[in-house]
Amino acid sequence: MLPATVAVPRIPIVDKVSLPADKSAVLVVDMQNDFAHPNGKLYGPSAREIIPRIAKLLERARAKKVRIVYTQDTHYPDDPVEFPIWGPHVVKGSWGWQIVEELKPREGDLVVEKMRYDPFFGTPLDHILRMYGVRHLVVVGTVANICVLHAVAGARLRLYDVAVPIDAIAALNEFDYAAALRQMDFLYKATLTTVDGVSFE
Repeated sequence: MLPATVAVPRIPIVDKVSLPADKSAVLVVDMQNDFAHPNGKLYGPSAREIIPRIAKLLERARAKKVRIVYTQDTHYPDDPVEFPIWGPHVVKGSWGWQIVEELKPREGDLVVEKMRYDPFFGTPLDHILRMYGVRHLVVVGTVANICVLHAVAGARLRLYDVAVPIDAIAALNEFDYAAALRQMDFLYKATLTTVDGVSFE
């Protein structure tokens, strides 16, 4: 029987994280209309709320010429794996598949299409990052305990240094958010911080 309440272990948050601009990238996970727009098929209100904070981080990163990489969750009609769980969403070419207008990629940004939660699985993401000498990732986006957590896991298991601004990731509820932070810290040893705590040198 599940407990009525669950105590969240202490999760350390670092005030300041300074990263080398020429070896860093910001990884923006799945900030697409179906997830982050009120008319989206799997809309989560907290995903909408983090858009201004992600935009602020991207401006700071671009000013230092830090590479920006977007993941774009991508499915084809009748996806046999995720559609039975979530229903049809982010079908390639649809409005819901597009990255939200407020965070639209700019010239020089990279977009990696992925078909599963883990953006490293079956994609060239790792090759792209290594090709450009990236060793440090700042991971933001949605959903915290699903695709964001899998992005952090995939990166750490490939020995990238990972920082996660906890005010720039979104979850469907508080439990999932806290559980994701716990795993990022305890299991994957990512550095948890805030958008204002991230700087590039």
